[in-house]
Amino acid sequence: MAAPLPPGVAVRVCAAGVLDAVLHRGRSLKAELAAALPGLSDPRDRALLEAICFAALRHRARYDAALAAWMPRPLPRRDAPLRALLHAGFAQLDPLALAAHAALAATVEAARGLGRQHQAGLVNALLRRAQRDGLPAAPADAAWPEWLRAQVRSDWGDATAAEIFAAGAVQAPTWLRVNRTRSTVAGYAERLREAGIEAQASADLPDALRIDVPVSPATLPGFAEGEVSVQDAAAQRVADALSPAAGAHVLDACAAPGGKSAHLLERDPSLRLTALDLDPRRLRRVAETHARLGVGDGAVLRAVDASAPATWWDGEPFDAILIDAPCSATGIIRRQPDVLLHRRPSDIAALTALQARLLDALWPLLAPGGRLLYATCSILAAENEAQVAAFLSRTPAATALPLAEAFGHATGHGRQRLPGEQGMDGFFYAALGRAPG
Repeated sequence: MAAPLPPGVAVRVCAAGVLDAVLHRGRSLKAELAAALPGLSDPRDRALLEAICFAALRHRARYDAALAAWMPRPLPRRDAPLRALLHAGFAQLDPLALAAHAALAATVEAARGLGRQHQAGLVNALLRRAQRDGLPAAPADAAWPEWLRAQVRSDWGDATAAEIFAAGAVQAPTWLRVNRTRSTVAGYAERLREAGIEAQASADLPDALRIDVPVSPATLPGFAEGEVSVQDAAAQRVADALSPAAGAHVLDACAAPGGKSAHLLERDPSLRLTALDLDPRRLRRVAETHARLGVGDGAVLRAVDASAPATWWDGEPFDAILIDAPCSATGIIRRQPDVLLHRRPSDIAALTALQARLLDALWPLLAPGGRLLYATCSILAAENEAQVAAFLSRTPAATALPLAEAFGHATGHGRQRLPGEQGMDGFFYAALGRAPG
């Protein structure tokens, strides 16, 4: 039986495995990390694994350029795990800037741990060259597929597109949402300071705290007890944009993993909330989120197709409806860098068709005088402004309602927050109203 790997080496072996699966086998970063993280007992090792994988994927174009320049011939397909390990090694040197000697030694040993003793020397040589010469620069849009680059430029113009591409390669801050049923922003900020974590409140985000260094949720005081959640500020604004009346009958049509419905319930436990998701496993995450936060005891959770209300609706209209629609996730590239590897042009057509189907199916469920919020974490006009404009053109009873400038740039019928602005993710909001009576 082989001896267990030293912890530092084990982290690099895990990182190579996760990156290999994402880069070469089309797997989801989130799913691969979820499988790998429990195998590391030390929270510091888990944090390092995440940091290496995210950095490697954000900067993969630079690392590919380095390998192309420094190797006489491309690595063959059978060496995909080695290529992934090299990406992990480069990420430790730049941008993570770990102590070079320890990072190199552990990564070289990880080559042996992967059964590639014969290539340990190559790993050592390439990492030492990266340390000595630095890694080559690459355009900020180099990791974006050409079709998506072109679409972003078409939607936003060259100057804004360049800012979007650059924002995708930058590590996002950690935004916390304080559970107002259990704490206050000021009180929780003090708890963080006592734990050695500095956080800043935001004047126009009543439940938010911003931390500018990565923090594992498990290390946050009171996280397990439901005092706080990790949720980007742009997603927290959904509760403000929907703003249901006290005790309102509310539908969250695409609810998993449950953060937005939980936020609504934290603000008003008297809401009569129904949360839907097509996938029963994802709906269980909604239940778990609600349970941890101590909200939603009276919420109705149903694993159904929201676009087919004839199969689940009881006929009572909703005062407020949230459609946090499935989308391209192009506004959260910095949090999900593997989106750039997996997204295809055909996905956009399929997603826009689904979004339209949800809008058309759920609009009749809105009570007179009610409010429907359509939201995505996309920056693509086809999923956002064009989607809403098309819906309004075929739905005479629907009216676009104004949203404050704090929700982002005016697009005509909604507001678009671009990635990185005020430290937030890219997000689109459109509030639609039904005339009373």
